[in-house]
Amino acid sequence: FLWAVGSAAYQTEGGWRQHGKGASIWDTFTHRAPAAPSPHPPATGDVASDGYNNVFRDTEGLRELGVTHYRFSISWARVFPNGSAGTPNREGLRYYRRLLERLRELGVQPVVTLYHWDLPQRLQDVYGGWANRALADHFRDYAELCFRHFGGQVKYWITIDNPYVVAWHGYTTGRLAPGVRGSPRLGYLVAHNLLLAHAKIWHLYNTSFRPTQGGQVSIALGSHWITPQRMTDHNIKECQKSLDFVLNWFAKPIFIDGDYPDSMKSNLSSLLPDFTESEKKFIKGTADFFSLSFGPTLSFQLLEPHMKFHQLESPSLRQLLSWIDLEYNHPQIFIVESGWFVSGTTKKDDAKYMYYLKKFIMETLKAIRLDGVDVIGYTAWSLMDGFEWHRGYSIRRGLFYVDFLSQDKKLMPKSSALFYQKLIESNGFPPLPENQPLEGTFPCDFAWGVVDNYIQVDMTLSQFTDPNIYLWDIHHSKRLIKVDGVVAKKRKSYCVDFAAIRPQIALLQEMHVTHFHFSLDWALILPLGNLSQVNGTILHYYRCMVSELVRANITPVVALWQPAALHQGLPASLAKQGAWENPRIALAFAEYARLCFEELGHHVKFWITMNEPYTRNLTYGAGHHLLKAHALAWRLYDEKFRSIQKGKISIALQADWIEPACPFSQKDKEVAERVLEFDIGWLAEPIFGSGDYPRVMRDWLNQRSNFLLPYFTEEEAKLIQGSFDFLALSHYTTILVDWEKEDPLKYNDYLEVQEMTDITWLNSPSQVAVVPWGLRRVLNWLKMKYGDLPVYIVANGIDDDPHEEQDKLRTYYLQNYINEALKAYVLDGINLCGYFAYSFNDRSAPKYGFYRYAANQFEPKPSMKHYRKIIDNNGFLGPETLGRFCPEEYTMCTECSFFRTRKSLLAFIAFLFFACIVSLALMFYYSKKGRRSYK
Repeated sequence: FLWAVGSAAYQTEGGWRQHGKGASIWDTFTHRAPAAPSPHPPATGDVASDGYNNVFRDTEGLRELGVTHYRFSISWARVFPNGSAGTPNREGLRYYRRLLERLRELGVQPVVTLYHWDLPQRLQDVYGGWANRALADHFRDYAELCFRHFGGQVKYWITIDNPYVVAWHGYTTGRLAPGVRGSPRLGYLVAHNLLLAHAKIWHLYNTSFRPTQGGQVSIALGSHWITPQRMTDHNIKECQKSLDFVLNWFAKPIFIDGDYPDSMKSNLSSLLPDFTESEKKFIKGTADFFSLSFGPTLSFQLLEPHMKFHQLESPSLRQLLSWIDLEYNHPQIFIVESGWFVSGTTKKDDAKYMYYLKKFIMETLKAIRLDGVDVIGYTAWSLMDGFEWHRGYSIRRGLFYVDFLSQDKKLMPKSSALFYQKLIESNGFPPLPENQPLEGTFPCDFAWGVVDNYIQVDMTLSQFTDPNIYLWDIHHSKRLIKVDGVVAKKRKSYCVDFAAIRPQIALLQEMHVTHFHFSLDWALILPLGNLSQVNGTILHYYRCMVSELVRANITPVVALWQPAALHQGLPASLAKQGAWENPRIALAFAEYARLCFEELGHHVKFWITMNEPYTRNLTYGAGHHLLKAHALAWRLYDEKFRSIQKGKISIALQADWIEPACPFSQKDKEVAERVLEFDIGWLAEPIFGSGDYPRVMRDWLNQRSNFLLPYFTEEEAKLIQGSFDFLALSHYTTILVDWEKEDPLKYNDYLEVQEMTDITWLNSPSQVAVVPWGLRRVLNWLKMKYGDLPVYIVANGIDDDPHEEQDKLRTYYLQNYINEALKAYVLDGINLCGYFAYSFNDRSAPKYGFYRYAANQFEPKPSMKHYRKIIDNNGFLGPETLGRFCPEEYTMCTECSFFRTRKSLLAFIAFLFFACIVSLALMFYYSKKGRRSYK
């Protein structure tokens, strides 16, 4: 595979008047006075990256990358200052010869472009540039000189780069040099001449140089990819038309039949020039490989909106490669330009560029391995920062950073360069050992659970609690008719009277979970926020729920409070009084906790004080009071209830992993640690660590003269520190962070961080990234920070497409996240005690549930069955893995509940039965005795 990097002469060489170089159309175009006055001088390529004076510097960059090929272009005006045959510029020839010699020393193969948009200005002035057919002869003379001087060392030649851009934006829109704002007819004429000029060069090389030099010649064609807005026949044809008007405009004449696409001929009529039959034969087959350019120069920047034909542009290189493969009869494809760009202010940590590069190379690999496309090489664009055409220096595309204001213009490798270097070293993306699935099992007493943030409190009673009397009208309506004024004796209510509880528990039993995690509704239990009004009916419902769970041998895991949209999940009166900003809320929470412990604690042995308080929505004062409220509840349980109820209690923190966007960047590592401390450490450190807020957090805020983070008194620190029995966390995804201010709209100035994602990651419909290894990393980070604590993952899940019958994404998510949890337990020694999947059903958490809810019915999804299988295996059993032997625990017979709840009645019946037997025995005895006496 050919690993390459590229550059273009005008973008990087500079030296615009050095050693006899002539002016090019880009020199003239950039020196032209701007139409509107500007305080800044126009950007030019006069010096650019100064590659002309730094051959050794540039080639050292190639050595660092480890590329096998280097694509560069020859400046026509540097070799022929006037553009025409005659005496060539010796200094110009010497420069390229020196570059080629240095490449030979490094073992790097050159890929040379003859024309990369920088036409000698004299040819534009005298002939009108590519609008004149006569230019092809001058191009032939220039190409012949290059083949003769350099062809012995060059095996890959590219005649013209991106003829679409040259023709359309050079001669129709005027956005690029030479800046001609002509009619569409002129643009199509220029393209016509470019095709004929290219064919002339190919035939020249084929007849005069290929026999001795053995090289290959092609033309670099730029393209976008387009997808239908809706999958209709019309939209699909419009997508084909979009590609016809950009890529096929040049590719079809060369690779198929020497003529333009039918859609262009039928839509453009007289605007499009005609090829003669001899010209068609002359053009057809004039490429030895398919040379493809794919990136922002054309896609998303220079593609005219009307060329999209009302369809959607997409950066999908894999689909484009597969389409070319099918459209052009499986050619060899060499990607001669691909990459992305970052802001001109971004320096060395170009995370956005790096992940686009990763995406494009991954898609290339998929095209090769999965689609059978014959891609022979990939060229990252570009070697170094340079002049970016119509964007000037406002963006950067280099793997190496160049400070354009410096004198020496050193090349400094960016994160993308280090990434590309490692990629080339590995020749792709070999499977990493740490990402391979692990076979094994969790401990025997592992808690397998499911989460339902708020259970549906359904107070509907069963039909057996109705005291009314009914008659069955069997003759007419066939319905029950209520008898007015007659009621039966009201009986005592039982938990089984709540119709909604039993079906929920039946579903949990179907899942084979051992634990069920849900949150109480503080506002429902205490509508006024204090004990002056207690909702006894709701408490009775919760009591029934937890008692029935215990009866079914399922451990209830109950959270006292969880943030919610309405009043933050607080009673309305507390929300109006400032919510968590109010210092008195801590005592109100402790009062509420006491009530819950008293009413439910006999059945609940696993408590969560606060479930997933979201630190990004908290003020420092609110977080301070929240911690005190948690600690008061924990101390209350520890001192008053633990000895009797024998339960355990802690706080559950949201702990998504934060990964440095650039793994080679020390600054990104510092940023990631800072965000972790603000996201997790803010509430974790006072409880599980030092008793105070994280040092990183205090130092960062003090540096910015922000003194809003409160201090704990000695008494408060003592109250909060150690107020836990285990470490509980919920984890959903991984976020990348970068310190560079690439996108001001997404930049967090407060923490000086930009969040982003790896675009190669799998995403859910709501754009949550699926990154299983993030769970293992956050578990290890917590262990490193707070020691070897018992850990419960109390929520982990993903949304999936509700219309997807087979919820494959959730199944994949569960399989891989639980496997990473197993690695943390087996390989890293994390004291992992339980895993809870989110969520129970779609009724309470739409798109997240294991059960689909429709028409008052719950239907299990395939992911539920997959989770159940993992639970049954207690992990992941392989062909050579022996399951851990777990002794059978005594399981209560759930069908026997009838007898267990009626022990007094059973004892009375047993007594009657025993008395009856004794009476019969006595009667039998005395009757026999009486007969003997009679005898």
